[in-house]
Amino acid sequence: MTASVRGDLLAAALSVFDRVGFEAATVAAIRARARASNGSFFHVFGSKKELAGALFLDVLRHYHAAMLAALDPVPDAGQGIDRLIRAHLDWVVISRREARYLFEISRSEWGESVRDAQRAQNAHLAEGIECWRAPLVTRGELLPMTPVMFVSQLIGPAQIFCRAFLSGRDRADPRAETDTLIACAVRALRPLDRINKQ
Repeated sequence: MTASVRGDLLAAALSVFDRVGFEAATVAAIRARARASNGSFFHVFGSKKELAGALFLDVLRHYHAAMLAALDPVPDAGQGIDRLIRAHLDWVVISRREARYLFEISRSEWGESVRDAQRAQNAHLAEGIECWRAPLVTRGELLPMTPVMFVSQLIGPAQIFCRAFLSGRDRADPRAETDTLIACAVRALRPLDRINKQ
């Protein structure tokens, strides 16, 4: 039963945070949306901040799963870049509420309690990407750079581009620019002679 109540509270919190933001959200509003009692809420979460941190980890896990699924089956360099960017854009559009929470609403000042768990999840994603990337760097199919630089060049531009969509400033589907984002990432991440062979 606790797992069910927890899931209901996380779903309710996502809805309330998306509608009014973290600061304006109240435990009462979240409980009402989840149809949970005060006792049920505080049995599962000690505070609104604790719930927000748990929601952050839950959404982050879903995002990472979508990204890692793009690498199965294992793609070549060009396919991997293509699939990872498409996976990011698809997840942002299809899971817009979750993406808004992850990239726009969440704040580091109340995430301290989940920082270690966040690092572990990020490390799992980085390990998955690195297992695909490292052999391609060795074979000269991807440019050598640190893993952090690689991900920033791969997903960073798409993330920045999606911000206007997530904030509501631009209603256009960011996937309309998928090919351009992929072409830019290919130029940033692949040796010129390998691009020209495609």
